[in-house]
Amino acid sequence: MVSVVHSLQQSSGEAETLAKLCLGLSADGAAGAVEALTLAREAYGGKLLGTGESILQHALGMALIVASLDLDVDARIAALLFAATDHVKDGNERLKAGYGDTVAGLVAGLHRLGSLRPLTRAAAGAGTVAGPGAADLRAEVKPQAEILRKMLLAMVDDIRVVLLRLASRVQTLRFLNNQPGEQRLQMAQESLLIYAPLANRLGIWHVKWELEDLSFRYLEPETYKRIAKMLDEKRSERASFIDDAVARLQAEVAAVGVRAEIYGRPKHIFSIWNKMRGKDIDFANVYDVRAVRIIVDEIKDCYTALGIVHHLWQPIHGEFDDYISHPKGNFYRSLHTAVEVEDGRSLEVQIRTREMHEHAELGVAAHWRYKESGSSVKAGGTYEDKISWLRQLLSWRDEIADSAEWVEQFKRAALDDTIYVLTPQDKVIDLPRGATALDFAYRLHTDLGHRCRGAKIDGHMVPLNTPLKTGQRIEVVTVKSGGPSRDWLNPTQAYLASPRARSKVKQWFAALDDAELLAQGRSLVTRELQRESQSQANLDELAAKLGLKSAEALFLAVARGEVGMRALDVALRGSTAALEPEPEIHTRKSRAGDSRILVVGVDKLLTQVGLCCKPIPPDAITGFVTRGKGISIHRVDCSNFRNMAARNPERVIGTEWGEQWAAQSGAVYSVDLLVDAGDRQGLLRDISDILTREKINVTAVRTQTRAGIAHMSFTVELSGTAALQKALALLREVPGVVSAQRR
Repeated sequence: MVSVVHSLQQSSGEAETLAKLCLGLSADGAAGAVEALTLAREAYGGKLLGTGESILQHALGMALIVASLDLDVDARIAALLFAATDHVKDGNERLKAGYGDTVAGLVAGLHRLGSLRPLTRAAAGAGTVAGPGAADLRAEVKPQAEILRKMLLAMVDDIRVVLLRLASRVQTLRFLNNQPGEQRLQMAQESLLIYAPLANRLGIWHVKWELEDLSFRYLEPETYKRIAKMLDEKRSERASFIDDAVARLQAEVAAVGVRAEIYGRPKHIFSIWNKMRGKDIDFANVYDVRAVRIIVDEIKDCYTALGIVHHLWQPIHGEFDDYISHPKGNFYRSLHTAVEVEDGRSLEVQIRTREMHEHAELGVAAHWRYKESGSSVKAGGTYEDKISWLRQLLSWRDEIADSAEWVEQFKRAALDDTIYVLTPQDKVIDLPRGATALDFAYRLHTDLGHRCRGAKIDGHMVPLNTPLKTGQRIEVVTVKSGGPSRDWLNPTQAYLASPRARSKVKQWFAALDDAELLAQGRSLVTRELQRESQSQANLDELAAKLGLKSAEALFLAVARGEVGMRALDVALRGSTAALEPEPEIHTRKSRAGDSRILVVGVDKLLTQVGLCCKPIPPDAITGFVTRGKGISIHRVDCSNFRNMAARNPERVIGTEWGEQWAAQSGAVYSVDLLVDAGDRQGLLRDISDILTREKINVTAVRTQTRAGIAHMSFTVELSGTAALQKALALLREVPGVVSAQRR
């Protein structure tokens, strides 16, 4: 501590700087901060950053901003030594030995974020382009900017790294005040696009305002000066107005026994311009040019003060917001109202507790002093919920006795279940955590995924099932033609983590299976046509006679056994005889002595379940005598059966389930289930999980999506209608499912 006192005595300016740097620190903490400042002076000397600013000046400015956020001594030391590893021999080891792993980790985190500078700079440059195609390019910048902001958070294990990065940017913009040029414009655009929204997301309002005002001043100097001039022209009048309003409010609030701090709220030029532009109004109609803030002790006092404000002056319609009952996404809480005073002028009033005010100004940085009350945000929700939950976790740090426990909880507080990687062209791609290089290839393009045979991560060849990490640059190696491997679908080999990529691989193999079936069906149809001496028959007309849309549909139906050779022969001869549905392939047939299906009045007859309606016990059933293939069993409400019975009523035969069908414990029956649902990622997986959990065997699946609605058909094996009703009820509970019914 003696060294600290000695340093404070060097000069009044130095003493003031050190006092700000060490504000709120213990004696040991202050000694550590001063020691770090001494090391920074030795390391940086007169060296400059790329902006022309002295490294030492930048480090000290960063540290003072971090101190104003009330961050701990580790964060302040990391700010002072942010460039030490580049300018001190064995810098990382010296940081660990002298200041601990935490400081070294914060500095390393800042360096990792520095690797994003080319990306943020490119996004900012794209956002300012003009000329043909500029609008399309700027539209693409917005989602990329949001991904970059998330990437900044995802790349760090400690939120203080992001706060240090924001402090660094504020210091850079302050330095550029007297440094006009292209670099200043680029920095300002980057700050508005990336850093100010990030400060807003984290609730650090005074950092957000300064980033916005400085950036706006550099990008739109004439507009900035015009609004500043309009504010200055009426400054004395506005000050007198505010003083009167404050005095009146102070008296009224004190009269009801509420302790409050009331003062004029500072104005931010960017917010005024944003409001004028957003609401298409002129300066005179911006209600919060004249504004006061009321700080009270408790939440109930906020509403008491609000009642007093609305009693004194007329509220302006549509200008009241209750962010206490309904906090903003970054957990900002306050009451906002605008009123009209007796002479017609407007006044904006913000009312909040001291705790709310601290969080409104410092956001996540406020956790060293307060714990937010009344919050129920939990981990695992949306991305914004996780940010709020992270703020809570930080605010609890003082209340956790074991610091190691806090570190473990913090590490488990993943900001997002997403990783962010780069293409060789520096485009940011978001993928689910655990995604591989193969997932990356399918994310770029389906055909690229099919032809992918290798990958490079940061220039090094890696296996295709290597999990990716945020910030890596990925390049895929492809062949000119080819398709995926069935091994890619093997979960034990972990080639694919993305449901979308797995779906693409499955679709490829499904299409391949269809191609094989198509060839098989074409061969069968061709052979039958030759046997019947009908080689020149019109295949499309033949398909139409069989109720199919095309020749290809005919080939597939024949290969799958849905259309038999006899039906094909009948259609070829042009017979008007009813074409009953062919029996289902691989269905259970009732041979002699089988009591599951009993044909009334007839014994020892071959029976088969109709493919069209697939009856199951205890459905009401009936039979139709086919030519040469026994009895076809249908549900009594089957439309195909009704058509056939209308043409040939003499071939209808009464049927019923045998009395012992329920005793057949191993008996299962094929059923078609139709499911309609809003298309979303993971839908098919959720449905499959239910069927698997209920031990329902799925023998076929077909899906088709139109206008955002997924139409799915599942062929399953069930023991009876009780199992069917249970399955349908469970399917209807799947999120997004509109209907689930039997065909």
